[in-house]
Amino acid sequence: MSNDPIRPSNQLIIPGLGPVYGSLGEFAETLLRVVAGLALVTHGFPKIMNPLGPVGLVETIGFFPGPAAFWAVLLSMTEFFGGILIAIGLLTRPAAFGAMFVLLVTVYFHWILKSEGYAGAEKSILWATIMFYFVIRGANSQSVDARLGKTF
Repeated sequence: MSNDPIRPSNQLIIPGLGPVYGSLGEFAETLLRVVAGLALVTHGFPKIMNPLGPVGLVETIGFFPGPAAFWAVLLSMTEFFGGILIAIGLLTRPAAFGAMFVLLVTVYFHWILKSEGYAGAEKSILWATIMFYFVIRGANSQSVDARLGKTF
């Protein structure tokens, strides 16, 4: 934490917490990535078991061009397999980008199409923001990307 140019230890109200924050930072980031990825897997599991199930929803949103079945399958795969990739930290940025896109569509669906406003879109906004973080940041040293020595 003392090497953090944004918040050096001498700026902390309790400077003794600097080492705690510094030592837990990577763990916290890994935990956020794994939990977010597994939440997507859990949310996508029913869809991957019936990838054409979301066709009606996709038609309601009006995804064109292309058949709604294509977009429904892509939605199912993005949530389930993208969640796995995010959780293990493999191809983290592209997987997070796909998930972020799906979540931004759900923001549009709840806020605009269903007229639920912020209250209806709040969870999707939070999750899209988490995915945006991983699009920009990628995975950390506790990831398959790091083990491979390559990142997207």
